[in-house]
Formats: sequence, C-alpha cells, structure tokens
Amino acid sequence: MSEDVTYQVQEAIAVSKKWSETGWPVTFGPRNVEVSSLKQAQSLPKNFIFRQEAVNYWNQVKLTGNEAADSGQKALDALKDGNFSAAENALYFCQYIEKPFTDSSKTWLPLYEALKEKLSGH
Repeated sequence: MSEDVTYQVQEAIAVSKKWSETGWPVTFGPRNVEVSSLKQAQSLPKNFIFRQEAVNYWNQVKLTGNEAADSGQKALDALKDGNFSAAENALYFCQYIEKPFTDSSKTWLPLYEALKEKLSGH
C-alpha cells in the first residue's frame, strides 16, 4: 500500500504547487470574462475593472496550493516513516485547505478518501 499511496501523494504535491499555473475556468465581471490562470490574470489590461479581483483570486489559489503541498509533504514523510495515522491527518488537512477550490482542483479529497478506505481495510 505504501508505495502506491506515496506515488499518489508525490503527484498531488506537484499538481497542487501548479494550480495557479495550470488553472481552471473561472469567470469575472458581468460579461463573464474567463481568466484561467495567474499568468492570464496578470496579463489583463490595467483598465480591466475586474483585473485585481482575478489576480487576487489566482494569488489565493497559488497560496492555497502551496499550503496544501506543504501538508502533503508532511503526509509523504509520515508514509515513509510508516506512520499512517499522521499521514491520514496531514491528508485530511490537505483536503480541508483545498475546500474553497475543490470543485475545480480535485486533487486532495480523492486521495484522502482513498487512503482512509485503504486504512480501514488495513
């Protein structure tokens, strides 16, 4: 179980760190202008009235993704030490942190649920 989950956590860490780069569809303003990444938000014209909102959203995505990745690293370290309870706790925190973006990001919740299921049968 450990190698499979370890690989999945490593992948989730990498994905989580790049949320603001790879992005997902988000719209801003009454015209529903799609801005799908931090880079795209930063490249909006200065006079675009919702530019700051888009930049702030994607900066929050970046911070949240990095925070979740940090907790994912704790889970990875715990898995390497064979401490499945600590790994589960760290992954719980990852999916908790992800909640504001979970409809789009879908990174940590499935991994947390899979580990919980494996541990219940372990």
